[in-house]
Amino acid sequence: MELICKIMDEDIGEVSVKMDNPRLRLGARGIVVREDGKIAVFNKSNKNEYKLPGGGIEGEEKPEEAFKREVLEETGCIVEIVKELGTTEEYKTLDNFKQISYVFVGKVLKDTKQLNVTQKEKDEGAKLIWETPEKALKLITESYDKLVASKYESVYHTKFIVLRDRKILEKYIEMEN
Repeated sequence: MELICKIMDEDIGEVSVKMDNPRLRLGARGIVVREDGKIAVFNKSNKNEYKLPGGGIEGEEKPEEAFKREVLEETGCIVEIVKELGTTEEYKTLDNFKQISYVFVGKVLKDTKQLNVTQKEKDEGAKLIWETPEKALKLITESYDKLVASKYESVYHTKFIVLRDRKILEKYIEMEN
């Protein structure tokens, strides 16, 4: 898989420190496309955050399985993976944390209209919206400078998420055009 982006502390205005045996998290995320061409955007209104659906890979899950599970939880949609977009790497040196995400494009097969969000996500004001890719990119990009910390997460972490998802969406739009 092609590397979509590598995000370092410097990319969000911080200074990297040396990492020593960082914690590693593997994730699966990406673009979820409806029949009308609109894509799923997960909005955490209490943090002013807009992001793409996705999350961590659990246990022995394959990235594709994790993507489908996360999409079902966060969007209520059953999807078919139509493309592997690539991977992203995040190096959060201030937390000695590295994340590698596998990025997919999924086509909605069925919308159950039932989200299964965590208490944390509910507390952060999570809701699902559907937008054109261009409008989604605008929302994600504009949210970066307006981010607010939650009781669960600092702006430091959220900046990585928003920047990563902006890069993923830019890659997707470029690929579609």
